[in-house]
Amino acid sequence: AAPMEETDRETVAKAVQRVAGMLQRPDQLDKVQQYRRREARKKASVEARLKAAIQSQLDGVRTGLSQLHTALVDVKDIQHALADVSKDWRQSINTIENLKDVKDAVVQHSQLAAAVENLKNIFSVPEIVQETRVLIEQAELLQAHRKLMDLECSRDDLMYEQYRMDSRNAHDMNLICNYFGEVQTLSEELAKQLWMVLQRAMVTVRRDPTMLVSVVRVIEREEKIDRRMLDRKKQTGFIPSGRPKNWKQKMFEVLEGTVSTRIEGTQSDTRESDKMWLVRLLEITRKYVLDDLVVVKNLMVQCFPPHYGIFGVFFTLYHRAVSARVQELAAEDLEANEIVSLLTWVLNTYKSVDMMGHPELLAEVDINRLDPLLPQNVVQELLGTYIQTFTSNITGWLRKALETDKKDWKKETEPEADQDGYYQTTLPAIVFQMFEQNLQVAAQINEAFKEEVLRLCLKQMNSFLFREDAERGGERRLPVPARRGLPGSGGQEAGARIVNAGTIAKKTWKLDLKQRKHRTQEIQMNALGVLSALVKPRLDSSTICQIVLSSQQHLSELLTRKWLTGSNAVDTICVTLEDYFNDFSKIKKPYNKEMTVEAHRRVIIEYIKAIMQKRISFKNAEERKEGADRMIKEAEQFKFLFSKLSEGLGEDTSRLCDAISAIAEVFKLTDPSLLYLEVSTLVSKFPDIREEHILALLAVRGDASRDMRQTIIETLNQSKPSSNGSVQPLFKDIAVPTMTVPKLLK
Repeated sequence: AAPMEETDRETVAKAVQRVAGMLQRPDQLDKVQQYRRREARKKASVEARLKAAIQSQLDGVRTGLSQLHTALVDVKDIQHALADVSKDWRQSINTIENLKDVKDAVVQHSQLAAAVENLKNIFSVPEIVQETRVLIEQAELLQAHRKLMDLECSRDDLMYEQYRMDSRNAHDMNLICNYFGEVQTLSEELAKQLWMVLQRAMVTVRRDPTMLVSVVRVIEREEKIDRRMLDRKKQTGFIPSGRPKNWKQKMFEVLEGTVSTRIEGTQSDTRESDKMWLVRLLEITRKYVLDDLVVVKNLMVQCFPPHYGIFGVFFTLYHRAVSARVQELAAEDLEANEIVSLLTWVLNTYKSVDMMGHPELLAEVDINRLDPLLPQNVVQELLGTYIQTFTSNITGWLRKALETDKKDWKKETEPEADQDGYYQTTLPAIVFQMFEQNLQVAAQINEAFKEEVLRLCLKQMNSFLFREDAERGGERRLPVPARRGLPGSGGQEAGARIVNAGTIAKKTWKLDLKQRKHRTQEIQMNALGVLSALVKPRLDSSTICQIVLSSQQHLSELLTRKWLTGSNAVDTICVTLEDYFNDFSKIKKPYNKEMTVEAHRRVIIEYIKAIMQKRISFKNAEERKEGADRMIKEAEQFKFLFSKLSEGLGEDTSRLCDAISAIAEVFKLTDPSLLYLEVSTLVSKFPDIREEHILALLAVRGDASRDMRQTIIETLNQSKPSSNGSVQPLFKDIAVPTMTVPKLLK
C-alpha cells in the first residue's frame, strides 16, 4: 500500500505543477474550460489504451492456461503408453532369447545361398581356369577377363561370407584362398598381356585398334571393381586379397616407360662412326615425336574414354622423355658445332611447326605452357662453353690465315688484283667468310647470342689488325728505290696490306650493320669511326713511317750549313717519295688518298722539326734571305709533288706547304721592328703554334734581341687567337728540344 500511496502523491504533485504551469497569467483563466475538456479527452484516451492492454494480457493468459491443460493431458497419455511398452518389452525378453537359433539359421542360410549361387563356379574352377588361360593366350582379352571376373566374384563372395560368420577363422579363409589360388596367377598373366599391348600401342592402334579398345575396357572394369571393393571395406572392413589392383595407374606407368624407351632408342650412331651423329639423332627424335603425336591425335584418342585426356597425357610424356634425353646429351662432352646443333634444336626446332607447334597439335595443347627442355643454367653453361671454344678457334683461324698470307708474299709473283686492277690478297675474304659462317650458326640459336658472337668477332678483328701489324714489325723496312717494280717488292706488299686493312674495316662495318638491322644512324656512324681508326694507325705507323725513314738521311741535311750552301736533299726526297708512290698506284682511291695526305703531313712535319732543332742560326740578312728563298722554293717543290700525287683524289695540298713559306717570311723580313707583325701572321694561320716554337724561329733568325723576343711573346700571349677546331693542327705534334730553348721568361 505504501508504494501506491507514494505513487499517488507523485502523481498529484506532477498534476499541480502542470496546472500551475498552464495558469500562470490571468488571461489563461478564460481557457480553464478548454483545458479541462482537453485533459478529459486525454484521460479518456489513456483509459481506453489501458483497458485494451489489460484485455490483451487476459486473453494471453487464458490461452496459455488452455495450452498447459492440453499438454498435461498429453503427458498423461504418453506416460500410460510408456508403461504399456515397458510391460510388453518385459514380456518379450524371453521370446528374443529364443530367436537366437533362428538368427544362426539365417546366417547359415545366407552362406549356403552364396555357396549354392556360386556352386557351379566352385565345382568348375579348374575347368574355368584352363579356359581362361587359353583365351589369354589367344588374346581374347574381353572373354578371358569375363571368366576371370566370375572366378574372382565367387572367391570374394565366399571369403566375405566367411569373414561375416567368423573373421578370426584363418583356417577356413586359407582353404578358400588355396582353392582359388590359380585365379591370382590368371590375373597376373592377363595383366602381362595388357601391358604388352600398351607397350606396342603405336603399332597396335594402326593395325588393330579394337585390341587397344579391349585393353582399355578391361582396365575400366577393374577400376569399377576396385571402387566397389574399397566402398565395401569402409562399411565392413573386408577387402579381398590383391585389391585394389590399380591397373589404370599401372597403365600410365607402362605408357611412360614405352615413350621413354622409344626416345632413348633413337640413337644409332656415335661420334666415332659419324661426325653428324647428334644432328641425325635430333632429326630422328623430331620425326618420331611428331609422327607419334599425330597418331595419338588421329587414332588413339578414339580408343580411350574422353575423361582420360589421353592426348594431353601422351604430350606430357613425350615432353618429359625428350627433356630427360636432351639433358643427358647436354651433360656429355660436346664439341662446339654439337652445342649449336643441340641448342638450336632445343630453343627453336622443338616448339616450331616442324614439331610440337605443328598445326595438327596446336588445337589440342598450349605449347607456351610447357616447361623448358633444358634449365636456363644448363643453356648458359653450354653457351659459355661454345664462346670459350669459339674464341680459341677464331684466334687459331686468324693466325693461320695470317701465316698463309705471309707465305703468299714470299712467292715470286705480284700480289693479286681485283677486277679493277687494285692490289689485294685473299686474307679479308677468308677471314670474313669464317665470321659470316659463325654468325649464321649463332643466329640459329637466337638473336641475343648472335649479337654476342658478333661482338666477339669485332673484338677479335680489332686485335687481329694490330697483331698483324706487330707480326710484320720486322718486315717494315722497304726496299731501296733501285728495287722498285720487282715482283713481290715491299711497296706492293705494303700497298696490298693497306688495301687489306681498309677492306677488313669496311667489311667489318658492313658485317656489323648487316647483323644489327635496327641500329640508329648515330650508332652506325660511331661504328664506322671506330673501324676507320683501325686503318689509320696502319697508315701512320707502318708504310708512311717506312717511307719517311727511308729519307731520314736527307731530312737530317735540312736547315744546316750544307743545306744553305746548296744541298739537293729536298730533290732526293721528292724523287724517293714519287718512286714509292708509283708502287701504290694500284691502291684504291680511299686508301691512296689517306696515304698521300699522311705522307704529305709527315714530310712537312719533319721539315718543320728540322727548323725547330735550330741546326743553323743565320748570321746576317743575306743568309736569312738566301735561306728563306730556299725554303719557299722547297715548299713549292713539295706542293707540286703532292699536287701531282693527289691528282684525281680531290685533296688540297697547299695549306701545309704554306706553313714553310710563312716561316720563311719570318726569316726573310729585313726590318726587325716589323717582326712582331710577321710572327702574328704566322700565329693567325696556325693557332696551335706554341711559345717554344716562336722562340726557336727567332733563335734561327739570329738577330732578335732578348727584349724583342720577350716583347713579341708577351704581346702574342695577350692577343693569341683561339684555336679553330675545324683546322687540323700542325705544330701540335712538333716538339722543340728543351735543352736549346733560351730561358727568356720566368
